[in-house]
Amino acid sequence: MYGHINGEEDRREKELMEGSGSVTGSTFYGDDSENKLLSDLEDGYSHLRGGGSCKIRKETDSIRKNSLSPSASPAIVPEGKFSSPSLAPSRLQRLLSLDVFRGFTVALMIFVDYIGGIFPSISHSPWDGVNIADFVMPFFLFIVGVSLALALKRFPNKVDASKKVLLRALKLFILGLILQGGFFHGVDDLTFGVDISSMRVMGILQRIAIAYLLVALCEIWFQPRSDPIESGMALLGKYKLQLLAGSVWIILYITFLYGIYVPDWTYEDPQAGINPRTLSVNCDIRGDTGPGCNAVGFIDRKILGSEHLYKRPSYFRLKECSVDSPNIGSLPYDSSPWCQASFDPEGLLSSMMAVITCLIGLQFGHVIIHFKNHKERIINWMMASVFLLVVGFSLEMFGIHMNKDLYSLSYTCVTAGIAGTVFIGFYILVDVHGIRYLTIVMEWMGKHALIIFVLVACNVLPSLIQGFYWKKQQNNLLTFMGIGKMKEKQI
Repeated sequence: MYGHINGEEDRREKELMEGSGSVTGSTFYGDDSENKLLSDLEDGYSHLRGGGSCKIRKETDSIRKNSLSPSASPAIVPEGKFSSPSLAPSRLQRLLSLDVFRGFTVALMIFVDYIGGIFPSISHSPWDGVNIADFVMPFFLFIVGVSLALALKRFPNKVDASKKVLLRALKLFILGLILQGGFFHGVDDLTFGVDISSMRVMGILQRIAIAYLLVALCEIWFQPRSDPIESGMALLGKYKLQLLAGSVWIILYITFLYGIYVPDWTYEDPQAGINPRTLSVNCDIRGDTGPGCNAVGFIDRKILGSEHLYKRPSYFRLKECSVDSPNIGSLPYDSSPWCQASFDPEGLLSSMMAVITCLIGLQFGHVIIHFKNHKERIINWMMASVFLLVVGFSLEMFGIHMNKDLYSLSYTCVTAGIAGTVFIGFYILVDVHGIRYLTIVMEWMGKHALIIFVLVACNVLPSLIQGFYWKKQQNNLLTFMGIGKMKEKQI
């Protein structure tokens, strides 16, 4: 990562290089310490090189400005020897492959949201199995983990750093409540507002916030001393406390999933209209991983309440629940009693394994920090990705099926392994060979991922566009394009 380190000058260079990078661009150590470091670097270069201090000061001012900018991104230092023996690298480079991967994931999310309704094989799998849409969430979590490794390389105070990540996670969680809690009513309805008594609590941003918080705290409090790393095994040993915490987390998830007793339960038929009807689901079982009697849904119903869960889960498209399966359709005459029940794919128990995906991304980020050249990084990433894929598919063969709604262990391993493989591909293409023209759009999307998610994926932009109409709400641009169809306003 750093090139060849020699002497006092390069020690100062390394100090600068280790002090940058962020999930959202800001650093976790104090501004004063960073400014002092940059000032020391300027003075050191002036004395060591005997000249050129004006140019170096200008470039370090640029570094200071970029590193403190809220729109900055995780950064890496170019590998290899310096191009000029008289001037060390004076600026940090963005980890462009991470921007591209993030932009690719945003594009994939938009694609499956709008095309998945036409081609069910692209949309989320109704239950067991994996479709293209099921990779979006793990990809985002993996990217957050890599970013955290770059962001939390150094910080002067663990308590202050913990407070900052807690505040960021809280902001992200609240944003998720607003966007996915039911406040906006979709592109076909200009009304807005939500009944808090039935507001959805969990969602995409909420899950990311939880994973971000727990993994960031793990990195802050379980970060070892900065010792040299010579091999992948040494890297695993260095972060053994983090790996131990992840292993305990997995054991807890498996214990809850297969050990919690799920009793019979009831819920109100959402399609009963003015004549309420109670439906009963017979469970009385442990360790079931079907849609009706799993521990994931049981915990969410007990803690969050059925009224706060997602109202249209993917299992609506199962053949037990739809005559048009794998599309959503009318209920079969012999439909299962749980077919109309709420179920949250971003629930509490399943989010435990989402944390593991983020933790895996964190370890991939550690490779960037501790290994100096592209070959070492790629080899370690490939070994980890292959290992995850082998474990995931082996678990699938032994009956632990890949399931996004439960976030099963096999699903965690396979999706993280594929995330690592895709990241390697973008890294080789963009950061190793410098081929950016093929990915420039995804790079831009990756740098503006959150705003794109808010405006497009959450239908905020379409709703805003439909707010401008001609005489009738139905006469708007999106209706003209065939994208939306406004409801007739009842008077």
